[in-house]
Amino acid sequence: MTGSDLRWLQRFDNFQRALLVLERGVQLAQARELSELEQQGLIADGETWMGMIRSRNQSSHTYNFEQAQTIAREVIDRFHPAFCALNDQFAALADASR
Repeated sequence: MTGSDLRWLQRFDNFQRALLVLERGVQLAQARELSELEQQGLIADGETWMGMIRSRNQSSHTYNFEQAQTIAREVIDRFHPAFCALNDQFAALADASR
């Protein structure tokens, strides 16, 4: 990274702003209060997103086949649609900004 290449500074700035939002979300999730995110309209079902966090934590250390199958089914049935809905929300916001 050189002084003449400012793109990395722009990316770092974007990263820092995203990290601040993530930290706010983590703090809210730890308190089990997702109302701020829900009020923004970006997350419609806070329980699904909390389920993703629980599944991620379980899957990183599980060797139980049944538990892995349950998590895989949740990814297909619940988590993927939630990410698609979030993508649609962001796409609408991006279109409105153009």
